[in-house]
Amino acid sequence: MFPKSVFRIAAVFAAFIASPALSAPCGNDASGFERWKSQFAQEAAAAGIQQPGLNALAGARYATRTIAADRNQKGVKYALNDFIRIRLGSLDSFAAQATRRLNQNRAFFQSLEQRYGVPAGVLLAIHGMETGFGRNMGSENVVSSILTVAYDCRRSDFFTPHALAALQMVDRGMLSPSQNGAAHGELGHTQFLPGNALRYGQDGDGDGRVDLYTMPDAMASTANYLRQKGWQPGQSFQEGTANFRVLDEWNAATVYQKAIALSAERIR
Repeated sequence: MFPKSVFRIAAVFAAFIASPALSAPCGNDASGFERWKSQFAQEAAAAGIQQPGLNALAGARYATRTIAADRNQKGVKYALNDFIRIRLGSLDSFAAQATRRLNQNRAFFQSLEQRYGVPAGVLLAIHGMETGFGRNMGSENVVSSILTVAYDCRRSDFFTPHALAALQMVDRGMLSPSQNGAAHGELGHTQFLPGNALRYGQDGDGDGRVDLYTMPDAMASTANYLRQKGWQPGQSFQEGTANFRVLDEWNAATVYQKAIALSAERIR
């Protein structure tokens, strides 16, 4: 998931990051990364990051594959039919896979809809499109990836709050320093950026902790995210509706939104 705007993780983070005098200088290659980490550690400590998070920061490496992916993004330019064929195979086959998963845990998804108002079809469509229903949650170290893009000058302002959030997640036991995710630090079954995981994460299985790498927590967190962004329970989510516009908060690509809505309608 790659939303369009930066989310404030906590007031102290936002206030601290806003001060240019305290900001570690960004860079455009690996040469300054270790020096930046040392300076960023001071920012992180002042923002409340504890020793586990600081240790994760110290152990992070410059993520060359993350930078390569970030600088070679082409955007989503496919026509809808091509996007569906490449990403899903077909709407019917994708919906059939999702429906099988729904049938395995229908009571759980019904409980999520009762609590958050988001239908199972929408949640499963996102789950399938993001990670193939959890089969591929990424192969890049989350902490290293998010710190690398926070250091990189191209979008440092966007990613810095998420980098601090990732370190806070380590502090809270929500994220292992060795955990892998997607290229830009997205994590878990539905690919939350760390700041969004921290802000919208929910305990879906009742074990007293939030772990986006467990399916129940990821589904509950995704439902909570959509509801907090304005999802209207019981209303249509097809193109032109208020709920369809909420899907834009999840992913800004129109073909992605349309594919979610069309496939979700078939998941029953």
